[in-house]
Amino acid sequence: MVWPATLIGAAAGFALASIPGAMLGALLGQVFDRRLKLESWGDLRARLRGDPAIEEQDLLFVLLGRLAKSDGRVQDAHIQQARLEMKRVGLDAAATRRAIAAFNRGKAGSDNLQPSLRVLKDERLTVERLLRSCWQMAAADGRIGQHERELILQWGHWLGLPTSRIEALGAGYDIPHGLPPKPGNSYKEALILLGVTADCEPAVIKRAYRRLLSQNHPDKLAGSGASPALVRAATDRTRELHSAYNLIRERHGFR
Repeated sequence: MVWPATLIGAAAGFALASIPGAMLGALLGQVFDRRLKLESWGDLRARLRGDPAIEEQDLLFVLLGRLAKSDGRVQDAHIQQARLEMKRVGLDAAATRRAIAAFNRGKAGSDNLQPSLRVLKDERLTVERLLRSCWQMAAADGRIGQHERELILQWGHWLGLPTSRIEALGAGYDIPHGLPPKPGNSYKEALILLGVTADCEPAVIKRAYRRLLSQNHPDKLAGSGASPALVRAATDRTRELHSAYNLIRERHGFR
C-alpha cells in the first residue's frame, strides 16, 4: 500500500526544513491520505483528474459490464446474465434503466475502479455477493477467460480479500461441460468454500451453508431463461456445497 500524500509531504518537508520538515510534511500528508482515502498513486491521479465516483448501487453493473467486454465482444449470454442479476436484486423500472446505463458504462472501461472498491472492503457480505456475481458473469459464456480471472482477482484484492477466498467464491462456476464437479475432500477447502473457520459453532456453519445453498441452487434459474452453462455451474456448485458441508459436519460431529 502506498500513501501518496504522505510521501509527497515528507519529500517537500525535507526539501524545505530537512528531517523536522519531513516529519511534519509526512504527518500532514497522512491526514490528507486518510481523509481522501488515497491508498495508491492511482487514487491520487483519479482525484486530480476529477474522475466521477461510482455510486454503490451502480458499482455491481459497472463491474459486470467491464467483465462482459473484457474479451472484446459482449455476447448474448452476458446480457442475459446481467438481466438475471437485475431480476435477482429486484430492480424496478427506473432502477433497471440505471443498471443498464451502469452496465454500458462498465463496457466503456474508462473508470478507475480501485477507489470505489476499496471503500467497501470492510463490508464482508457485500464484498462476497459482489464477487460471486462477477464470477457468474465471467462464466456466462461457458468458460472463464484468463483476463476475466485476472480482473476478478485484482478487484478482490482491492476489496481486501486474499486470493484463496476470492477463488473459493468462484468455485464451481468454471467446470467444463461433461466433467464431474471437484469433490470436496479437503477439510480446509471445505471451510473456505463455506466461508467459515474451524472454531465456528455448528449454528454458524449451518447458517452459512443454507445461505450459500439458497444463493446458488439451480432451481432458482429454472424457467428464467438461464443458459445451460449457468445451470450446470449452479448444479456443480450446489454439489460442492453439499460435499463441503457433510465433510465439516462429520468432522465436528453434529447433525
